[in-house]
Amino acid sequence: MSGDCVIDMQHIWTQLDGQLIHRDIDLCVRRGEILGLVGASGSGKTVLLREMIGLQQPTQGSVSVFGQQLDRLDAAAAQSLRNRIGVMFQGGALFSTLNVFDNIALPLRESQLVDESLIRQLVCMKLGMVGLPADAAGKPPSELSGGMVKRAALARALALEPELLFLDEPTSGLDPISSQIFVELVRSLHQELRFTMVMVTHDLETLRDLCHRVAVLADQRLIAVAPLDEVMQVDNPFITAFFHGHRGSRVLNTAEDRPHG
Repeated sequence: MSGDCVIDMQHIWTQLDGQLIHRDIDLCVRRGEILGLVGASGSGKTVLLREMIGLQQPTQGSVSVFGQQLDRLDAAAAQSLRNRIGVMFQGGALFSTLNVFDNIALPLRESQLVDESLIRQLVCMKLGMVGLPADAAGKPPSELSGGMVKRAALARALALEPELLFLDEPTSGLDPISSQIFVELVRSLHQELRFTMVMVTHDLETLRDLCHRVAVLADQRLIAVAPLDEVMQVDNPFITAFFHGHRGSRVLNTAEDRPHG
């Protein structure tokens, strides 16, 4: 594995229920970058994300994270690796039976941290980090706005101060203003904490404003992995439709304020 690769995927083939999802995919996620993963519905974006996290194994090929091949880890090594990773699932996936405080505290308690006073301090710190008021801690997820749910889910993903963060459709369901605020929050946290991040998204503004590189899944392959400007020059029907259609042309008609790797 290259020393610059936090995630190294080699010759990934994935078959589910007799259907070929991925065909000979290679991908290096570089240390400190924000990589956006896009593709049509059903193209296998979330499946690829789950394989990076270790929640699912590819049919063939190898996935290494922090230099460790996932299918060769024993239980202790796998748990140690999970403690270095944070995940924000699509829709936030907060536990409805737990209040915000206990949702954020859950990874800390599962990591065998038993000092409740320290857990309280850490949860309050994470609440402040994502811009949630202290009184949100006692609320159930059902009493939160969509933007607050995203922030609480992000706080939970950051609970163990991960080096690697996964976000699955983080701005889905948010209005444009809330979406932009969330993107600015993630960008600020990335600048401060310097984690590596992989994000599945279909949101063009998020890709434009946040991602250093974009990986495009189409025809069961990664057809491009490059900065957005370079991806947009690739001659492929999906890229033409996604990036150069009416909405893509309107959103992506300027390179101003895009991040640079």
